[in-house]
Amino acid sequence: MNYRSQKIVIFFHKFGLIIVLAIMCIFVGVLSPSFFTATNVLNVFRQVSMNEILAVGMTFVILTGNIDISVGSLVAVAGVIAGSFLEKNPSISGMWIAVLAAIIVCMFLGIISGIMVAQFDVPLMIATLSMMTIARGIALVYSDGQPYILNSDSFAMLGKGSVGFFPIPALIFIFTWLVFWILLNKTTYGRKIYAIGGNRKAAEASGINCKKSLVSVFAISGALAGLSGVVLASRIGSGNPSIASGYEMDAIAACVIGGTSTLGGSGKLSGTLIGGLIIGLISNSLSLLNVNSYWQQIVKGLIIAIAVIIDTGVKNRSK
Repeated sequence: MNYRSQKIVIFFHKFGLIIVLAIMCIFVGVLSPSFFTATNVLNVFRQVSMNEILAVGMTFVILTGNIDISVGSLVAVAGVIAGSFLEKNPSISGMWIAVLAAIIVCMFLGIISGIMVAQFDVPLMIATLSMMTIARGIALVYSDGQPYILNSDSFAMLGKGSVGFFPIPALIFIFTWLVFWILLNKTTYGRKIYAIGGNRKAAEASGINCKKSLVSVFAISGALAGLSGVVLASRIGSGNPSIASGYEMDAIAACVIGGTSTLGGSGKLSGTLIGGLIIGLISNSLSLLNVNSYWQQIVKGLIIAIAVIIDTGVKNRSK
């Protein structure tokens, strides 16, 4: 490969996702003029915020070479936990108690998944599939299968409110992204996560407590699933035990489209941010174009498959 070709490859490696996002925006804007209206643009930011929060936690898990398919069920758990607390105390103080309770419960369930994988060597898919089923059952049993109708005005602001013209869910996501970007890129902990995903045996040999770190990434994933569930419950006005089925696929898609390797050790939260926007843009554009929601699932599934195939091919060629 000559110098010019190398520069082109490096350029597209750095800015390829942004170019893809820009092309998609222009394409959809041409097909549907309503896409570029301020109302729709802000609606896209509001819609993608829940998935972006989920995807931040999923990035940490995937960077270690793992994956967490239980997060959709944890979103439902967070909704019913918050709903039950708010039903008794819909005040502002009650709102914060409900939010913290939902996040803590989901973080605890994430820790259990991490312990199964790290301490007991339960196969990854079995561990997170079990937690997905258990968490969904917890949500249904806890709520007796019925949604909690949320009448707290203060809680509703989390999902429906705005600061000026900017949606509060998007602000929550931006703050969350910044906190975890610093954790991943500016701390020893972040370097450990990359090391574990890159070569776990080498990481253990260098003195990294891999089991502890693996449990921690599942705890992060669980906590952020709880936060996402709280924002979603606020947005729809109910804590529904049956909601968020398939949300884990959107979170995984945001990560792999954003360049996080499913083999671990490679990826950035900046890529996850753009990947989440692409997923949200696909959903929004297909809705504007009146495409059946079932086809949206097919498109997302194909995107995940193609992204993984490309990632695996690149990894194999680099060996």
